[in-house]
Amino acid sequence: MSTDEELVEQVRQRYAAAAVSAGSGATNASILDLADAGAGDCCSGDSSAPTVGDARFGADLYDPQAAGDVPAEALAASLGCGNPTAVAALHPGERVLDLGSGGGIDVLLSARRVGETGFAYGVDMTDEMLDLARANAEKAGARNVEFLRGTIEDVPLPDGSVDVVISNCVINLSVDKPKVMAEMFRVLTPGGRVGVSDVVAEDHLSVAERAERGSHVGCIAGALSRSEYLAALTAAGFVDAEVEFTHEAVPGMHGAIVRATKPA
Repeated sequence: MSTDEELVEQVRQRYAAAAVSAGSGATNASILDLADAGAGDCCSGDSSAPTVGDARFGADLYDPQAAGDVPAEALAASLGCGNPTAVAALHPGERVLDLGSGGGIDVLLSARRVGETGFAYGVDMTDEMLDLARANAEKAGARNVEFLRGTIEDVPLPDGSVDVVISNCVINLSVDKPKVMAEMFRVLTPGGRVGVSDVVAEDHLSVAERAERGSHVGCIAGALSRSEYLAALTAAGFVDAEVEFTHEAVPGMHGAIVRATKPA
């Protein structure tokens, strides 16, 4: 069993390698292959595991027209399990925070949706991803964005500073999910909302059974069950929490849409 510190370092190394590859011109498909091999999970020989091009992970989950609006390097670095900018139904003038912003694709798409009167923040702990995201923002000519170094358990923004929190297949990687939920609640304004894509397990799967299906760094072993997710959001103070399965990632575990609201 890895310690929490070891898991965090494994995640950092995986996404640092993805950022370097994307910055060097690698395709999303090749980066997904590299990530699967580096994760040491079930993805290499199990036909039921996520595979490149089957729209369970990565760039294929984005609308082609929207994906064409961001630099190729941002799209290539996408390792998520959904499209949180669509999930959150963003509106002009809103302030958005992306937890684990990676190469910046969801921040850049959010910035377009909220327009010049809105703003999009990204938080990431990986220097290589931050460098890539800032370069992508420059290429896209995005002025209403900022990428901040930090963790999703300790967001470097003040209380009540954003209207919407999004994230794409990152919360499952945290080793302290209650702290993530508390931070989402803290940074949201009253009435603010969460629109997250994540991997979520069916309730009948034990923690050990989730670990059998894939590694922590591969976005599988660390996933919460549906009831655990709802309980964690409620414990943090959210209301109207819901988890909607969208597609199976591995048997008994799904890409999911997670929504919740901070009371007004």
